[in-house]
Amino acid sequence: MGSRKIFTPQELEQLADRTLEHYRENAEDFREGTRDHDVSQNIATLLKHVVAPPPFTILDFGCGPGRDLATFTQFGHRAIGLDNAEQFVAMARAATGCEVWQQDFLKLNLPDSAFDGIFANAALFHIPTQELPRVLQELRAALKPEGVLFSSNPRGNDEEGWHGGRFGVYHRLETWRRYMTAAGFVEVEHYYRPPGLPRAQQPWLATLWRRPGDERDAK
Repeated sequence: MGSRKIFTPQELEQLADRTLEHYRENAEDFREGTRDHDVSQNIATLLKHVVAPPPFTILDFGCGPGRDLATFTQFGHRAIGLDNAEQFVAMARAATGCEVWQQDFLKLNLPDSAFDGIFANAALFHIPTQELPRVLQELRAALKPEGVLFSSNPRGNDEEGWHGGRFGVYHRLETWRRYMTAAGFVEVEHYYRPPGLPRAQQPWLATLWRRPGDERDAK
């Protein structure tokens, strides 16, 4: 962990812009390529751990074209999307009628204690390691006390760098746990995806975390 590169503010801007440009240029292909991805296990995991009475207020962090926003809405919940690619924001609004915020993941402007759940499916791995503690604390602050955050990321051995035009960090479970607990979250459960395969064929790490109800426990 100590050997990771430290990025200057200018380098952070550049890597965010380059990753965003990849999604802008491939927005249509991304929508078609992910339209039929089955993430029902992930959605169910988030929803079953929300302790508030329904309907829930859910932030779909990195909502992309709006596939999962539509599912949350069909279940009767109030879902708000967040993405920084304007093409995805427009697609998600048109497809779902939901409120969708265009925000940079590294420059978030989120309301305090607003969400029962945050659904971060294939999104947080784009956060450079040095910025991750701050971003996770901002997400925790946006949750209501006892709110939950679901995260699914491609896993690895803590590699950080470029892959196919996108910047990503590929954490081990143990590393991800350290960052999440340091940010004040309590682990509820984790699993690997796709289900029913040998671990070597499960590239995705899914984790579910809770913001404690007593914030003294989250410092």
